[in-house]
Amino acid sequence: MHDSFMTMSSLKNIFIEAAVSLANESLQEGGGPFGAVILKDGKIIARGKNRVVAKHDPTAHAEVAAIRQACKLLKTHDLSGCEIYASCEPCPMCLGAIYWARLDGIYFASTRNDAAKAGFDDSFFYNELALPLSQRKIPVEQISCKSEAAVWIAWASKTNKIQY
Repeated sequence: MHDSFMTMSSLKNIFIEAAVSLANESLQEGGGPFGAVILKDGKIIARGKNRVVAKHDPTAHAEVAAIRQACKLLKTHDLSGCEIYASCEPCPMCLGAIYWARLDGIYFASTRNDAAKAGFDDSFFYNELALPLSQRKIPVEQISCKSEAAVWIAWASKTNKIQY
């Protein structure tokens, strides 16, 4: 039992090191210091580096890039049976993407507090999400229209839909 635990722990360290290595590569290439790998059946099937600045895309986080690559490779939007290893605790956007992708596990090296000390402070986002819509920094307003309900009715009654 102890030997298998050590083996599992050693493997997890290898995968975390792979994510941190990608973070370092990203940093050296002018990107943010973030990397991620996705595993299926104990093997790395996808890798992602932060490309926010290089792609002029605020969603080009390492975790999102790895999710996109894994989904393309597996030809599915459902990554059940996969795990993600990230160089840092995922931000709220990445965490949302991880949950939408249905990954089975999340492992990370540095915490969001470590990132905050280096200038990547996600606390604003966590705090904003906890506020009522009327108190958020960016104005948020629901605008109802006559046709909005029809879309939901059509989805609910659709017999050949693919749930996600």
